[in-house]
Amino acid sequence: MEKRQVSEDEIVKTLKPIIRIANEDDKLRHKINLEKKTHALEVCEGKILDHGLPMKLIDMEYTFDNNKVIFYFTADGRVDFRELVRDLASYFKVRIELRQIGVRDHTKKIGGLAPCGRECCCKSFLGEFTPISITMAKNQGLSLNPHKISGLCGRLLCCLRYEDSMYEEALKGMPLVGDIVETADGLGTVVKRDPLHGTLRVLVNKGESNEKFDNYNRDDIKATGQRDKDYEEVIDQNQEPIDDTDTNIKDLED
Repeated sequence: MEKRQVSEDEIVKTLKPIIRIANEDDKLRHKINLEKKTHALEVCEGKILDHGLPMKLIDMEYTFDNNKVIFYFTADGRVDFRELVRDLASYFKVRIELRQIGVRDHTKKIGGLAPCGRECCCKSFLGEFTPISITMAKNQGLSLNPHKISGLCGRLLCCLRYEDSMYEEALKGMPLVGDIVETADGLGTVVKRDPLHGTLRVLVNKGESNEKFDNYNRDDIKATGQRDKDYEEVIDQNQEPIDDTDTNIKDLED
């Protein structure tokens, strides 16, 4: 979106106060801090290897006044880095702070191109993360292939939430997949829902040799309140099968 005025209620985080416009000395100090970054990362990575800690260094920054150095890392669990902090403090002669961040924060710091071809939302404009669930992908009728609904961070795509409220509204009152409904052609089982078009794909039962798939408008069918216990065995030929051989779908949620 273009630049626009926002009210204080819309601001995600408390903004830091602006002291003054940066002068040439300030710009030079900032440039020097950035130049020292590469060396500091190399030193910290070496210390992590020396201490044999199970952590991955992501980024670092000097505070503007050079009184503190902050290192960002990821790890699978809690890490006892007290000895590492002492070692780094003795080397840099300043206060050391280590911050453990999540995989989504990792991508937010580094950035990159998302599957859509644009810069990652978290890097370009998202102020904070919100929970994303696999239900959002199901509501939108997306393939549940983990490789297609996850971002660079390995978690569910943030953009799944953007249209979720619209899909939730469109799905209200729609029979669920597996529900038995009455159609103009007789009783059938719902095998797929299309909330955007307001239609349902139904397997109409006309005897053992006369079953057929057909699409019906949501207003032209009537729910019976019954469920087809065998609906899991009904395979919609237009629905891509779930492939979770490499990744547990629940592990994508955050």
